[in-house]
Formats: sequence, structure tokens, C-alpha cells
Amino acid sequence: MITLRYFDPSDYDQLIKWIDSPSLLVQWGGSSFEFPLTKQQLQNYLFDANKDQAKLYAYSVVDQQTGNVIGHISLGDIDRKNNSGRIGRVLVGDETIRGKGIGKQMIKSILEIAFNDMRLHRVSLGVFDFNTPAIRCYEKVGFVKEGVKRDAQIFGNTYWNLWEMSMLEDEWKAEQKNELVDYTNRQVNNNRKT
Repeated sequence: MITLRYFDPSDYDQLIKWIDSPSLLVQWGGSSFEFPLTKQQLQNYLFDANKDQAKLYAYSVVDQQTGNVIGHISLGDIDRKNNSGRIGRVLVGDETIRGKGIGKQMIKSILEIAFNDMRLHRVSLGVFDFNTPAIRCYEKVGFVKEGVKRDAQIFGNTYWNLWEMSMLEDEWKAEQKNELVDYTNRQVNNNRKT
């Protein structure tokens, strides 16, 4: 299990250590950052973040069992008039726990903030088309592919395509209801076995 807490200067060194290649920096931060990632860039990133009515909320992902920071995620482009936001900068930094469902927990946690706490109507994200594990994760949570932005990002001499995906609040509520039904059915079946 994980918890999200605001990303702050005490997390800079860990994130800088994780972002150890230009390719990973572009995947994590798009064209907003330059390699190597620095504390100054992160200070600029947080300048107006994590405040009341901010347009960006950046989070560290904490493993509840160990208390260790294991990742990073943000909810940005908050548009309060249209009740929308965008998930970004998703990173499971601790490589030893990748592929174990942490990404799915991170996305569900940020969606709880977006839909339940902030009362947003629409949440979007972008993911490069070669990042199939992330695409599978987002689809499992309930995101819908809207379309591909062709040649959206250049890296070296290669252009990368970006899938645009989104989820609406009604879809989120339906996913939550389905999970509750699944959980209840598992509990009933477990009780029958004992």
C-alpha cells in the first residue's frame, strides 16, 4: 500500500538520483526539464505548486510499510472552470518494485484526489506509445484512449508518438462501484470456504 504526500525539497536528491538518463527525463518531464535534472529546476517546478487553488500538485509516493519514498506523481493543468486536470510525471523510482502494481495504486490514489477531493469532471494524461506497461496500467484503471499525437516529442533524431487518454467522473464512479462489488463477492466466497 502507498500514501501520497506533497513533494518537497527533502525529496529532490532522491528524484535526481532516479532520473539518471536523458531518455528517462524526457519520459518523466517532457520538454520542461533539461538533463541533468537539478535542484534549481525542481525549485522552479514547485514554485506555485501545492498551494490552495494551485494549478499543480506534486506528490511523493510513500510505501506505507517501510516509510520510504518510492515514486513521484503530479496532478496539474487544473482548470477549475471546466473541472479538469492532467496526471503527469508518473515515476515508480524504486526499480525493485516495478511491475508489482504500484503504478496502479499511484493512479488510483491521484484519481481519488482529483475526483473525490477536488471534484473534477475530467482527468487526462499522455503516455508515449512505446511505454506499453504504463498504457496497460492506465487501461486497467479505466482510462480510455482518445487518440495519438503523432511525432509529439523529439528525442535525439527520433520522434515519439504520444497517446492521449482520459477518464470522466462517471467512469471513475462506475470503476469504484465495480471494485466494491468484486470485493464483496470475494468476501462472500471466502466466508463460504471457511
